[in-house]
Amino acid sequence: MVVNLKKARDFVFSSGVLWERDLFAYHFGGDLSRVHPSLRAHRNTDGGYGNALEHDIRCSQSNPLALEFLLTVLLQNDLPASDLLDTTSAWCEANRNADGSFKNPPEVLDYPHAPWWNEGGQSIPDSITGLLIRYGKASDDLRRSTAAWVAQNLTPDHIRANDWLFMAYHAYDYFTHETNAPNAAESRRLAIENIVALAATEPERRYHSFFRFAPTPDSLVALAMPPDLLNRMVDHLYTTQQEDGGWVDEHNLAQWRAYVTITNLLVLRRFNRL
Repeated sequence: MVVNLKKARDFVFSSGVLWERDLFAYHFGGDLSRVHPSLRAHRNTDGGYGNALEHDIRCSQSNPLALEFLLTVLLQNDLPASDLLDTTSAWCEANRNADGSFKNPPEVLDYPHAPWWNEGGQSIPDSITGLLIRYGKASDDLRRSTAAWVAQNLTPDHIRANDWLFMAYHAYDYFTHETNAPNAAESRRLAIENIVALAATEPERRYHSFFRFAPTPDSLVALAMPPDLLNRMVDHLYTTQQEDGGWVDEHNLAQWRAYVTITNLLVLRRFNRL
């Protein structure tokens, strides 16, 4: 089987939102000039992000999940941040609870949202702060409040107890980038061990989520994987393009297919299958 890039492009351009179309164009023959403006369109005047940037929460108001997803998009697609993050640390500081977690806007459930967000959205600060550190946009105050939250909620026992591969990003993002954290190297090692152990038991429909942690063959998680399992996961992506040109996510949700298609194509290119 050969991946059909034209069918993938047509799928993204027929079903993806503007920033997804611009992102595909950038990766496969275009330039970067449209990507940042289309992502920036989701920023509000308070400095945060909302406006359905993350497909599962559709509210206009700024919310932590939208910011977290923006950071993930930058990370997975190896994009420069430009000015997209210039206002985000201040927004985080202004929208914290006393324990360092983040507040969600009261309107978050007034708009369409996925049922798994019925409790009110994402409030965990670790990945957001870790990735803001990566891009040089985390204030010292934000780092201190997140460190206090992590000390209580992201202990070695919490890292070992994680039983869902997708959720491993919390520990991995934080301890990969907050190198000043107590026992950061050991905690990062535990996070990688957790990812590798969970990957070995993942059903195939979840394989795409693994590559958030192993975007290239020389990434830390990829190097820690048994080679035969890593190759099997890449092979699965290579052989599961759908007839319409796109790929499916683990829940087969229409709103996520365009982005999953883009990220799967990037993995295949980085692992020399495209």
